[in-house]
Amino acid sequence: MDVQISQFSKHVGEKVTVKGWVYNVRSSGSIAFLQIRDGSSFTQAVVVKDQVSEKAWEQTTQITIESSLIIMGEVSRHPKKEGVFELQATELSIVQRAEEFPIGKKEHGPDFLLDQRHLWLRVPAQWAIQRIRNEIIYATYDWMRENGYLKIDSPIFTPNACEGTTELFEIDYFGERTAYLSQSGQLYLEAAISSVGRCFDFGPVFRAEKSKTRRHLTEFWMMDAEAAFVEHEENMQIQEALIIFIVGRVLKNCHKELEILERDVEALEKVQAPFIRMTHAEAIAKLRTLGSDIGDMDDLGADDETILTKEFDKPIFIEKYPAAVKAFYMKPDAEDSTRVLNSDLLAPEGYGEIIGGSQREDDHDALLERIRKHGLSEKDFGWYLDLRKYGSVPHSGFGFGLERITAWICGIHHVRETIPFPRLINRLEP
Repeated sequence: MDVQISQFSKHVGEKVTVKGWVYNVRSSGSIAFLQIRDGSSFTQAVVVKDQVSEKAWEQTTQITIESSLIIMGEVSRHPKKEGVFELQATELSIVQRAEEFPIGKKEHGPDFLLDQRHLWLRVPAQWAIQRIRNEIIYATYDWMRENGYLKIDSPIFTPNACEGTTELFEIDYFGERTAYLSQSGQLYLEAAISSVGRCFDFGPVFRAEKSKTRRHLTEFWMMDAEAAFVEHEENMQIQEALIIFIVGRVLKNCHKELEILERDVEALEKVQAPFIRMTHAEAIAKLRTLGSDIGDMDDLGADDETILTKEFDKPIFIEKYPAAVKAFYMKPDAEDSTRVLNSDLLAPEGYGEIIGGSQREDDHDALLERIRKHGLSEKDFGWYLDLRKYGSVPHSGFGFGLERITAWICGIHHVRETIPFPRLINRLEP
C-alpha cells in the first residue's frame, strides 16, 4: 500500500510502501539510517542487515545522497520523540543512484545556492518556505471567496503603466506598437467592480526598477483586490481581517514547517486585531525620535520602515500620505487635500510594507485633473475615466506582495528565498 509520509500517524503497525529521495544517510556496520522525504514530509527509515534480503542490503550500501528509491516496511513510533514516526524497512530498491550532490552539508554563499536553485529547493528549509507560501495562497483564496470576492483575471500585457511613474518592461507587440508587462491589475479590477461588486486577481507582475534590496524582485506575485461601496476605513478593516486569517491558517496548518525554519511562533501569535494605526505625520514624528532625518512630506523608505516596525510587535497601518508622493488615482482626504486616503500596512520585526491600499478617486473631473497634473496621457486613460461616467461609486482596494508576506511569516531575511526561481536585476537563471 503506497502511503505518504505525512500520513504515517494513521498507519502505525501497518506495512506500507514509500517512494521518495534520500537526503541523508548514515550506517553503522549492520544497520543503516536513511533520512527520506517524499514531498509530503520527512521520516527516518531503519534498515537492519539481517532483517532484509541480501539484495536489499546490497542496494542500501550503494545509496548516495539524493538517490531516489522505493522502500517498504512497517510504520512505528519513534522510541524517544513524541509524535514522530519511523519506517522499519523490510525491502527496498533504488530507482536512480544519484551522482555526488553539489549542495553538501558545508556552508555555501547565496550566489552559489542561487546558481543551484533547482537543487537548493530540495533542502528542508526551502521545502518549508514553499509549503508556507502555498498555505498563504490558499488562505487568500479561501478568505476572498468567503467574503464575497470574485476572482477576475487581469491582463499581463498592458498598453500603459498603472501608476505612470514606475519603470516597466517594454515588449515589441508584433512590430506594431509598444506594450508593457503588467505591474498591477488594479485598474482592470476597478472596471470589474461595476459588474461583480467585489473582486481580486492573483498572479505574476513585473517591475523594471534596478533595485537590489532584500525586498525587491523583478518578477513577483501580487494579489490585488477591489470593492465597490467601500471607503478608506473599511478598506483597512478588510486588510486587517485578511492578514489575521492568513497568519492563523499558517499557525494551524504549518507546525512542522515553522519548526524547521526555527520561526518564533509567539511573534506570529501576536498578530491580532486591532493593528496599530498612525498617520503619516505621526509616523514622521515617531521616526525622528528614533534618529531618522526624514522630511515632513517624504515617503517612507525601506530603512524608515525597518526602524519603525522594530518598535512594535503588531502590523502597523500608516495612513494619509502626502498626495505628492502617491499615485494619481488616490482620493484626497476631505479634511486635508494635500493628503490622500491611503494606507501602507507594515509587518513587524523590521519587515516593512506588505500591503498598499487606498480609496480611489471616483469623480471624473477630479481624476482627469490628476491625470493631467501627473503628465499622463488622457487618451491612454480614456477607458479608465469612462468608469467615472457611468454609475461611479465610492470604492477602494489594495494589493499585497506574496513574497514579502511569505518572508515575514517565515522569518526569512531576503525575498529571493520565498519564490521558487527568483528573478533579480542580475539573475535570470536557472
